[in-house]
Amino acid sequence: MSAPVVSPSVAASPVISVAYHSGYGHTAVLAEAVRAGAADTGAQVHLIKVDEITEEQWTLLDGSDAIVFGSPTYMGTASAAFHAFAEATSARWATQAWHDKLAAGFTNSGSKSGDKLHTLQFFQILAAQLGMHWVNLGLLPGWNSSTASENDLNRLGVFLGAAAQTNVDEGPDAVHKADVATAEHLGRRVAETARVFLDGRARTA
Repeated sequence: MSAPVVSPSVAASPVISVAYHSGYGHTAVLAEAVRAGAADTGAQVHLIKVDEITEEQWTLLDGSDAIVFGSPTYMGTASAAFHAFAEATSARWATQAWHDKLAAGFTNSGSKSGDKLHTLQFFQILAAQLGMHWVNLGLLPGWNSSTASENDLNRLGVFLGAAAQTNVDEGPDAVHKADVATAEHLGRRVAETARVFLDGRARTA
């Protein structure tokens, strides 16, 4: 007897939420870029300011296939507002409500390094505690040779997530265009990965 033929399934468009805090507007620019990149793939995307989060928005996070965390890096870690949100996710940790969702992250600081890596690692550990799967940036580093340019994607050479640098005496309009494009790339990558996960689950259901 021949094996049954399995028809290719078409997964629904993924739902992506960008949960972020922005102190002076720079991180908000990156959040919008992540949203735009994910939306370009056909995903449904929600922008959620964690310092103003409502019960309805917590429900949106619960129903999302992927959550992208974003915060400025202050004193070597995420902002106090984001830390308050992270602590509030303990209710989701207790029930494992976000188990097997995808997660990713982005951050901005005034210095080229600014210890942004620690903020991204904080996001990654938060995701791990919640049972989520981390999506990295998936880009080789840019601007690391004599023929490279500061306009390269991933110009700061970060692998864990999207990192940006903006001068401390300049406003949100000064967020580097390459950093915006890198955040857009992250949004697309998360949405495309979420689509693969959804399709796999549909095929194995």
